[in-house]
Order: sequence, then C-alpha cells, then structure tokens
Amino acid sequence: MIATKGRKMRYPAKRTWWRLTEALSDRSGATAILVALAMPVVAGGMGLGAEVGYHFLLQRNMQHAADMAAHAGAVRLRAGDGEAGVQAAARHAAIQSGYVGPEESIDLRTPPESGAYKGSVSSVEVVLSVAQPRFFTAVFLDEPVKISARAVASVMRSGSRACVLALAPTASKAITVSGSTLVSIENCDVVTNSNASDAFFMRNSSAQLTVGCVRSVGGAVTGAGLDMRSCSEVQQLVPVVLDPYANAPEPAIEGICMSAHSKNATTFEPNFIHSSGVPALRICGGLDIKDHVSFAPGLYIIDGGNFHMNANGDVAMDAASMSGDGVTFYLAGDATLSLSGNGKLNIRAPSTGPYAGILFFGSRSQSGLAHEVLGNSESITQGAIYAPSSAVRFTGNSTTSNGCTQIIGYTVEFTGNSTLRSNCETNNVREIETNVMVRLVE
Repeated sequence: MIATKGRKMRYPAKRTWWRLTEALSDRSGATAILVALAMPVVAGGMGLGAEVGYHFLLQRNMQHAADMAAHAGAVRLRAGDGEAGVQAAARHAAIQSGYVGPEESIDLRTPPESGAYKGSVSSVEVVLSVAQPRFFTAVFLDEPVKISARAVASVMRSGSRACVLALAPTASKAITVSGSTLVSIENCDVVTNSNASDAFFMRNSSAQLTVGCVRSVGGAVTGAGLDMRSCSEVQQLVPVVLDPYANAPEPAIEGICMSAHSKNATTFEPNFIHSSGVPALRICGGLDIKDHVSFAPGLYIIDGGNFHMNANGDVAMDAASMSGDGVTFYLAGDATLSLSGNGKLNIRAPSTGPYAGILFFGSRSQSGLAHEVLGNSESITQGAIYAPSSAVRFTGNSTTSNGCTQIIGYTVEFTGNSTLRSNCETNNVREIETNVMVRLVE
C-alpha cells in the first residue's frame, strides 16, 4: 500500500462494484418496461369488460322489447283478434321498443310452447334473438354472441260478466236509461264499448238501474237511481269488451218462402235442413202473432217484414223440445223485432250447434234499424237478443223475468216503464266477460 499525504485513497475495484450495485438497484426503467408489457393486458381487459357490459345492456333492452311485444299480442288476443292480428301487434311493439334484430327472429307462439303457461290458449309467448358480432373477444372465439330474451303475457279473467253490452265504438249515449224505467239485472254488469264521454247515460233521477257494475270504455253520466252491487263507482276508461258471438256464423238465406200471418193457434216446424246443419224454416214478409204459437226446435229465418207479437200473443217452444235444442229467429235483411201488447214470450235458445245461446239474431248488415220490446210484453227467456248492428230498445211497460235475458246491440236503450230482470248464473248463453286484464307472467 502506498501512502500519500493530503490525498484520499482511491480503490478502483470497490468503486466499480458500487456503481454496478447502484445500476442494478435503479428500478425506474424496469417499471416502464413492466407498464409497457402490461398495457395490452389492461387495455384488453377493459375492452373485454366494455364488450360484456354492452352485451348485458343489449340483452336488457331486448327483454324490454320482448315484454312489450308479449303484452301487445295478449291485448289483441283479449280483443278477439286471430293469429295474424296478434302477430302483427307483437312484431310492431318489439320493433318500436328498440329491437334491432331481423324481423324473422321475432318468434311468437300462442299458445306458448314452454314454461308454466305451456299450452294456454289465453297466453302469448315471445322469444327474441340476435347474433351480435364480437369485438375484443374475437381474439378467443370467432362465432357471434347469441343474445335472446323471452316473455309470456296472459289474459287474466276475473270471473265478472255482463248481461247488457252495447257494441257501438263511438256513439253518444250508447246505453241509455231514462224515463221511469226500472231495470234490475242480477249478478252481472252493464257494459258499453263506446269511447264517448257520455257512453253510459241516465237522463233523470226517476230512472232506476240495479246492476252488478257499470263499465264504460268512455265516460258516464249517472243519476241518483243507479244502484251498483259489486263496485263502488262506475268503471270508466275500461278495455273494450269482446263480443262473445262475433264468430257465430250468420245464417244463409235458404229455403222456400212461406208466408205466415198468425191469427189462430199455430205450430211452426222446420221443413228443410239448413246448410249449417240445423233444421230450418224460412218465413217471408214478416210474422204477426196474435194468438198462441208454438215453435219446434230449429232456425227460423224471418226474411223481411216485422216479427210482431201483440194483443194476447203467446210464443212458446213446443213442450216436447224443452229437453233438447231450442229456437233461433234470424232477422234477415230489414226484418225487425217488435214485441208489444200483452204477449208472453216463453222460449229458450239452442244449447248446442252454430247458434247456441242466440234467441234473436239481427243481421250484421242491418243499419239504422231498431228492435223493440214494447207495451206489457211479459217474457221468460233463456238466450241472447243479439243485434250487433242495430239498436235494441226496451220501452213502454215491458217486462222480462225468470230467466237469462242477454242483450247485445249496437246501442241499447231502456225507457218508459220497462223492467228487465235477468239472472244468468246458470244458462246456455256465452259469457260476456268483463274486467279482463293482461299481465306479464313470465
């Protein structure tokens, strides 16, 4: 070792080692390298998360579209539309609700083919699907991501029903209760499908109506004489109620004309088999009943004129037919119904066949006509007075009692001192279902 005065010793080997150690301990460059190496992984993870999140968002939007489509389809099902109408409504609702897939990928099934409501004719199942192209995940798989959504909506029936239904969609005073009318309808409702603000109208306080509930697609003008037993107030802005006989075939006008103006006791019987398969008789120029008249079971085509019963006229089914099918009177062309005087009507509609439940069938082609129950016509009936394109009026002192009298007209009016008592708990008519709701169930 060589000593030097006033000079610090230098050790080259030690300094070299120290610099090497210092260089090895400097991590700033390594961090940059690690960050550079990690960035693709981080960016890929963020991209993957964004893509998966987008897929979840797309699925959520599709579920909303499926829900809306199923609900729209069920609404049309409730309204009585066929499969084509249900399909069209569901597809339109899906597209308007944001579904962006091809229209052919909208799979609508009624009844549903899966789930708890499989086979339910009152339900609609909608399945939406779309093949979504991949972005970041295309590194791992080439196939597009299949995203789907499913919903089921069902028509829920509450069990409530009507005995009186006005089908007019926009008519003012579609159902009118006025004068000194007394109307008592047991265990069922009165319904108008009109959207007018006064679709249901009670003109003055002397009119009285006792009913389960009054339901109106539009509004209602009521009086003090309204007594509702199953609801506390008139149900306004309700859904349109389905015409229960909308699919009943209108009878073809067939057979040889028979002229019949009854003045004496008479029994009418069918003389040919109608194309509907029902025994029938065609009466041209109207039918004027002034005495007891009995009708054997079958279809009676009143081709023009007036089906008139007055004085002491008494219309009844043949006693031998009481246990079998009943009678249907078809009012063809401009034929009208007029029951007046002191006549009694004691008949029952068929319980089977194409016209089951219908007593009087006013042609759907009639317009501007009115079918009337006048005077003091006391009746026991089981069946429907069905005039979907005509007015039905109860006026004078008319009474129907002790049976199920179902009234379906374009408009319905109760006036004068008319009385209608109808109990349709056990009958052979089709139900006029009210308070029918649509709900998403799956």
